[in-house]
Amino acid sequence: MHLRNTLITLLLPFGAFCQTTDAYKPATTITAMPGYTLAWHDEFNNDGRPDSSNWNYEKGFVRNEELQWYQPANATCNNGVLLIEGRREKVPNPRYTAGSSDWRRARQFAEYTSACITTKGLQQFGYGRFEVRARIDTALGAWPAIWTLGTKGPWPLNGEVDMMEFYRVNGLPTILANVAWGTEKRFVAKWNTQRNPLAHFTAADADWVHKFHVWRMDWNKDSIALFLDGELLNVTYMAETINADSTNPFTGKPMFLLLNLALGQNGGDPSASHFPIKYEVDYVRYWKKDN
Repeated sequence: MHLRNTLITLLLPFGAFCQTTDAYKPATTITAMPGYTLAWHDEFNNDGRPDSSNWNYEKGFVRNEELQWYQPANATCNNGVLLIEGRREKVPNPRYTAGSSDWRRARQFAEYTSACITTKGLQQFGYGRFEVRARIDTALGAWPAIWTLGTKGPWPLNGEVDMMEFYRVNGLPTILANVAWGTEKRFVAKWNTQRNPLAHFTAADADWVHKFHVWRMDWNKDSIALFLDGELLNVTYMAETINADSTNPFTGKPMFLLLNLALGQNGGDPSASHFPIKYEVDYVRYWKKDN
C-alpha cells in the first residue's frame, strides 16, 4: 500500500496534461503535452471505415472460445468516434467441420458479431505514452479491451499489455489493467494483474458508465504504468518481466495496438442483454518522450 501511494504521488501530475472536454462528447482539440511529442494519433474524424493506413481487421473466430464472429462491418467511424458494435446476428462459419476438435471449426454458426481492429503491420510503437479516450458498455457479456502485443515471437513471449479490459470477476463488473510475459510453459503467461471493481468508479460518479474516460500507458526502459482518468491502476517493472528464455519482451522491442469488443467467455453470457452493445473510441494518441 505504501509503494502504491508513493507511485501515485510521483506519477499523477502527468495526468494534468490529459484532454479536458465534455465527458459525454468527443474531444475537438489536442492539448500540447510538455516533454512529449505527438508521434502518431487517430481522431477517427473520417466517416465510414477506420483509416486503412492505421488499422486492419481480425476476422472470424480468433481466441478464447469467445462467441463473436469478428468482421470489418462492425467497426465504423462517425462524428469523430469509432464505434465497435456487438450485434446479435447469425453468421455461417465457412470453416465448419462436423466433429472437429478445434472450436473454431466445430461451430456451424456464430450467434453474435463484433470487430477487432489492430495496427499490426501498419503502425508500431516503442517507449512513450499512449492515451485512449473511450466509452464502454457494461452489459453482461461485454468484454471490451485496449491492449498491445509485441511484434516479435509467439504469445506470451512477445509480451502483452492490457491498458483496459472490462468483464465480470466472480460476478462483479470489473475493470482490469494487466501486463503479461512468458514462462517456461508454452502459451502460459506470467501476469501482473490489477482488478478494480466498477463500483469503485461509480461510487464517485453515478453517471460514470455514460461518459468517456481516458486510459493511459506510460512505458519506459524501467516500467509500464497504467492509468484511468489519472488514477494509477498498475505498475510493472522491467526487472520483473523476464521470459523463461531470459529475454524481455518490453525492453527495446516494438508493440502494436488492438481495440476490440469480445462477447462471452470472461464477459459472461450475453443472451439476456440488450443489443447492440456499443464500444466507442474517441481517439488514440501516442506521444514520444522528448530526448
